[in-house]
Amino acid sequence: MHGEFIQFKKERELGEILSIIFKFVRENYKEMGKMLLKFSGPAFLILVAALAYYSWSAVGLSLFAISNEGSGFIFSLIILLIAYLLYVTSITGTIYHSILSYMNNEGQIKSSDVAIGMKSDFGKLLILLLISWILIFAGIMLFLIPGIYIAVPLSLAPAVLVFRRQSLSDSISDCFQLVKNNWWMTFATILCIGLLVYLIGLVFQIPAIIYFVIKMITMAQQGSAADPTAMLGTGYIVISVISSMIQYIVYSIMPIGFAFVYFNLNEKKHFTGTYESIQNLGNNQ
Repeated sequence: MHGEFIQFKKERELGEILSIIFKFVRENYKEMGKMLLKFSGPAFLILVAALAYYSWSAVGLSLFAISNEGSGFIFSLIILLIAYLLYVTSITGTIYHSILSYMNNEGQIKSSDVAIGMKSDFGKLLILLLISWILIFAGIMLFLIPGIYIAVPLSLAPAVLVFRRQSLSDSISDCFQLVKNNWWMTFATILCIGLLVYLIGLVFQIPAIIYFVIKMITMAQQGSAADPTAMLGTGYIVISVISSMIQYIVYSIMPIGFAFVYFNLNEKKHFTGTYESIQNLGNNQ
């Protein structure tokens, strides 16, 4: 166990949730990093390869704009979405089962616990996330507000599946019950977590932005003699892919935040942590 044991089953205000997220990351980044490398590493490599392929396709489309180039771009986009789904599934499952192991072992994360959990839940999490994405997309297409409304509870569905050991259908229905009467508070918390993660990830996009600006200035100075392919050449693609890789790693903060949001709401409704504390107090007497 490293540092003070962090109690997940506890009610917290927005500020407390934001601070405890980074405290947990700071005290457990080594163990969590090992788990993510072991169980999410393959999916991450697939995502990086898909991102590189998509970047090359996008550059080819923007430079040549030929019909067959367009079909190649669509294919690369589909591959990227599938790879991203696999990555989000693996990283979500790894983090939630790492947290579950942390809770069950008083601050120690056991690789065997995470392996068993991932073997049991990966397929269910994959289907659950796919269903959630489809429902959110449909809500946004119908009208923007329904998509946002259902996105808030559905973001907690994977946590319900892992921490409550629920089925797919029960996870979806229970996440809506969990957020009931607390939608605005949950929305504000998730929005703040998302903005913090976005700002952290944005820092690593600065090199790509600087490279792009320098290329634009150089081309403007050279005028019509400049080669338009230089702006979106190999250098830009490499820097952009590396920056995106770091952003995907930073994304791992999101499931940790969702876990604290889940336990906060669950405690408000079911007082599980309070009951456990009372039982432990009785056992110690």
